[in-house]
Amino acid sequence: MCSPERINCFPVLTNILSNAFLRLFNSTARLRLWSQLFYPGENPQLKNYIFFGLFTYLLVLAAGLPPLFAMSNVEDYKVKSMSC
Repeated sequence: MCSPERINCFPVLTNILSNAFLRLFNSTARLRLWSQLFYPGENPQLKNYIFFGLFTYLLVLAAGLPPLFAMSNVEDYKVKSMSC
């Protein structure tokens, strides 16, 4: 009934349990579940959008971190704190 891969086993288990509960409550309805990848075909344009979106996010993140460290050092200098 279930292949050894977890991604295929969970929908089968959910289907079996759901239908067992429906039969327990004398329902005539049945559930049918299946597992399928979100994007079954290769789409290079989608990969480019994802890559450039994540790349832009990382650039913004990298540009925002150095001022954070600099402000921390300025605050330490103002209160004349020393680290051991």
